[in-house]
Amino acid sequence: MPGNLPRSPEESEVSDDNRVVERAGWAPVRRFAERSVAGLAVVVLAGLAFGTLLLLVRANWSPLRDLDQSIATGLNDLIAPHAALAKALNVVTSAGGRGFLVPIVLMVIVLLLIRRLPRLALYLAVTGLGAAILDPGLKALVGRVRPVVAEPIGSYSGPSFPSGHTLGATIVYGMLALVLLSATRGRHKAWILSVAGLVIVAVGLSRIALGVHFLSDVLAGWLLGLAWISVTAYAFRVWRREAGHPTPSVTDGLDPDAADDLLPAPAEEKVLPHPWAKGAEILVGWVLTFGVLFFVGKAVTRWEPPFDDAFPRWLQTFRTDRLDDLSWLASKAGDTHAILLICLIFCPLALALWRQWRPVLFIVLTMVGELTLFLCAAAATGRARPSAEQLDGQMPTSSFPSGHIAATICIWVAIAVVTLPRVRHWWRWAFPVLAVVMPLLVAFSRMYRGMHHPTDVLGATILTACWVGALYLIIRPNADPATASEAAVEVHRQEQRTVAA
Repeated sequence: MPGNLPRSPEESEVSDDNRVVERAGWAPVRRFAERSVAGLAVVVLAGLAFGTLLLLVRANWSPLRDLDQSIATGLNDLIAPHAALAKALNVVTSAGGRGFLVPIVLMVIVLLLIRRLPRLALYLAVTGLGAAILDPGLKALVGRVRPVVAEPIGSYSGPSFPSGHTLGATIVYGMLALVLLSATRGRHKAWILSVAGLVIVAVGLSRIALGVHFLSDVLAGWLLGLAWISVTAYAFRVWRREAGHPTPSVTDGLDPDAADDLLPAPAEEKVLPHPWAKGAEILVGWVLTFGVLFFVGKAVTRWEPPFDDAFPRWLQTFRTDRLDDLSWLASKAGDTHAILLICLIFCPLALALWRQWRPVLFIVLTMVGELTLFLCAAAATGRARPSAEQLDGQMPTSSFPSGHIAATICIWVAIAVVTLPRVRHWWRWAFPVLAVVMPLLVAFSRMYRGMHHPTDVLGATILTACWVGALYLIIRPNADPATASEAAVEVHRQEQRTVAA
């Protein structure tokens, strides 16, 4: 029979090569199947554990109910007498609140879209949206009452099962860790997972310690969050495989191919040359700025110009309820929370757009220096507030210089400095306009409300001119204003591929 005829050496070699190719082709599929089974096991186990808890809570199983209540009562007796500990726990638990998690997710989605990573942005959006749907839906389904303790530390409304803070923290920090793993290597991966796990555990335990959730509520939040992350991560991996990309290990993150786009500044070699020398120069600039503020502050405190106290009292004559409300809004635009929010929004956007740390460092040092200079100068001068009626009440700091005005001038001037050389569109001139308009609004609102003299505004202007000017000369935030070029990024990618090979 022809089939029994011996094969020639050439035919044997071709057949062996084909088998090698077939095995090599099936190897990724086999690895994917093995990983898929392991991932499916995690999802099933987490889902079964959550379902068991759900049934026990719905059935009001007495052993679980007694355990939950005893833990809640014991922790309340332990923590309620210590106000400082309760305050610290409230700070920890805020890391799982929607007011904290939603802005973080939205900001990261925007940054990923800027970096042209729509797949990862869509993953975060879908996974986060699932958390927003699962929490209220399950709470309405179960309708469990929150713990009743002798001395409530905090008041929270709504059903108890599962813990929304725990569920949200597990999903958000878990999915962010999976994204960050794609851009890290070596021991940094362990740090990312450790920090994410620590925050998730801390948020859950804080909910029990504050007496607003039972132990089973928190366990349910952890288990459901793990199951949901596993489902969405598995779907993302299948999506990558169907698009023709290799399936990475879990420790490699969701999308290792996006590592170069996730790196903050791949083409920037050094943020600052000679950092110790630059640090000394920054310290000298801070001391000189403080010296100028101290001299001017002592001078206007000792020899107060006649118009200085008269101007706030003159503005007081124009007060109406409507103007009081508007001045309050303008004044809030320069307080610590508003300025911090502007920094937290602008700095990540600047890093994503320009892929350089130096302008971000310039803005951060500007605001840190402004805060320390204001506090030290205010404590050293000890100037009294105007004699006009003070709508904001007694303030803990002295009048010179104005912290609200100094912070407003510093942040908008710094943003204008780093933006103008980098933006070519006509709307870039909006930043210099804001650097003038916003400080004027805050300054008039603070004087209208009887909180500052005109020379306090002068002190804020001097602080900005000296400090921002010194930082500009030392850091040179616009030494290389162009966005990291595609050529530089491509060179970095080629280097990474060479190292990996």
